[in-house]
Amino acid sequence: MRFMVLMIPGDKQVEAGVLPDEKTIAAMMKYNEELAKAGVLLALDGLHPSSKGARIRFSGGKRTVTDGPFAEAREVIGGYWLWQVKSKEEAIEWASRCPALDGDVLELRQVYEMSDFGPEVEHQEAALAAEVGKRIEENKQRPAP
Repeated sequence: MRFMVLMIPGDKQVEAGVLPDEKTIAAMMKYNEELAKAGVLLALDGLHPSSKGARIRFSGGKRTVTDGPFAEAREVIGGYWLWQVKSKEEAIEWASRCPALDGDVLELRQVYEMSDFGPEVEHQEAALAAEVGKRIEENKQRPAP
C-alpha cells in the first residue's frame, strides 16, 4: 500500500521562504537515504512557500484563482514523500524516525489504488496505465520552461 506523507512545518520561517540550516538538511538527507535503501521511498519533494503558489476554487460552475500567500492557511504543506509500505503501522514507524523539528507535523494519508474503486474502474485503469506511465516519463525528461 502507498502512503502520501505530508510535512507540515511548525516553523513559520519555512513559509517565509527561509531554507533549513545545513544540520537539518543533512539529517533529512540521511533519513531519505534510509527510506530509499529500505525500498520504501517512491517520491519526495520540498515545496516553495504558498506565496509562490495559487489556489483555484470551484463553485457554481465557476473557477476563482487566488494567488498566495494563503493567510487563512494554518497548516501549509512544506513537502511530501510517497512511500510503498506493507501497512499503516509500517508507515507510522517510518514517520516516527523522521528528523522533524519541534512543532513539525507529519500527516499520513493512504493513496487510493484503482482496485479500491471496483472491477470496472480497475479494468479501465489497466487499459490506460501504460499510456499514462509513458507520458509521465516523457514529462520528467522534458526541460523545465
